This record gives sequence, C-alpha cells and structure tokens, in this order.
Amino acid sequence: MFVGTLIVVISTLLLAYWFRYSCLLVMRNCAEETTSEESVRAGELQAKLREASDLDPVQIALDRDYAVLVYLVQHAAGLELQSIEDRLLMLDYKVMRLWYRLARLAAPDQAREALSEMVSVVGILSSRLAQRAASRA
Repeated sequence: MFVGTLIVVISTLLLAYWFRYSCLLVMRNCAEETTSEESVRAGELQAKLREASDLDPVQIALDRDYAVLVYLVQHAAGLELQSIEDRLLMLDYKVMRLWYRLARLAAPDQAREALSEMVSVVGILSSRLAQRAASRA
C-alpha cells in the first residue's frame, strides 16, 4: 500500500515538473519568434504589472483578454489553436490563474510572477492568432 502511494506521488510530481518545464520551454521559443511590435505591447503590460500595487485589476483585464482569445478560437473560421504547444499554453494560463488566486494573499511576489506568466501566454497566443489571420487573408 505504501509503495503504491509513493509511486503515485512521485509520478504526479514528475508530471507536474514535465508540464512546467514544457510550458517554460514553449514560452521561451515563442518569445524569440515574436515581432518587435508584439514585444512592445507585452513589455507595456509587464511594466504596468510591476507598477501596480493592486494586482486584481490586472488579473481581471487578463481574464477578459483570454476570454476574447478563446471566443475567437472557438468562433472564427481558420483560427484554431490545435498544436500541442498552444494547448499547453492554454492549460498553463489556467494553472497560473489558479496559482495567482492561491498566492495573492500569502505570497504577493509569487502572485505577481504568475500574472507575468499569464501576460506572456496571452501575448504568445494573440501573436499566433494574428499570424494565422494574416496568412488566411
């Protein structure tokens, strides 16, 4: 019984480690591919995030932007995010949103880092949608 529980715990930890590593790797690779205009917008959001004392309005704005992206993906023809990297980023956004909600009162620095990663994910997904829309036009 103990060995089975230990195997499940270790497997879960390894899966979580793989997920985080994969998400960070995808974000690093996508950050190199973004254009200067997209990096300027992401930089502005990052600057607002660093200056904000109350992080909840930033989180609400990010959730609104993410909802718009999800709506576009679901309803616009030809703008699907079907690659595994895109799905990983979407799941990473949801995980970071949960982490932000858990950490915002106890660990504000961790909550700020979660929001920073959420900004990066929204920027990457929006740039991918823009690239797909430009290629379809």
